[in-house]
Amino acid sequence: MIRFDQVYKRYANGREALAGVSFAIADGEMAFLTGHSGAGKSSILKLIALIERPTRGQVFIADQNTAAIRPRAIPHFRRQLGVVFQDHKLLVDRSVGENVALPLIIAGMPRRDIDKRLRAALDQLGLLTKEKCLPLELSTGEQQRVGIARAVVGRPRLLIADEPTGNLDPELAQDIMRLFKRFNDVGVTVVVATHDHHLIERFGARRISFRDGQVTT
Repeated sequence: MIRFDQVYKRYANGREALAGVSFAIADGEMAFLTGHSGAGKSSILKLIALIERPTRGQVFIADQNTAAIRPRAIPHFRRQLGVVFQDHKLLVDRSVGENVALPLIIAGMPRRDIDKRLRAALDQLGLLTKEKCLPLELSTGEQQRVGIARAVVGRPRLLIADEPTGNLDPELAQDIMRLFKRFNDVGVTVVVATHDHHLIERFGARRISFRDGQVTT
């Protein structure tokens, strides 16, 4: 599903975020990316989502070399991908339902199909009673679940998350990780960047560790 082959990433300010990174994550696998702040975890996720491009090396997603994906094709590429952010990135002037449905609206899905997908995603995340609420009316944990619902409403093959439990207390963090595990149990490839070693040990998935832009394990 994911393969990095000698990937380097240097940003415009001269910072080298990745230096010769190589690893693979199988289709249907769940993996944690770990390491200190600045180790390269977020850069890995940005390359997977084509938010950034590698300076050197190759990135393959679902057997497709991302270097061959032209800018105009990126939106179509991202339809197979769900992204969960630490800070949710919800539109505060839109309801929960509107936030979750947004990827389907952008994809041009018929309204009837959007409504079915939306209700299913809200139900799966325990948010049916919150559909008409605005994000700021929700707790932090509920906002994170809205972000996850938006990421999975398109039924992606691959789900990536950048420090999704960083602002949550330990109990809520475990609840969020259980949700990711449920998606993985039905065949979704899940990649989570986190520094929470207690969660990693609890869920027992594979760990890929980074230090100074390189894989250490």
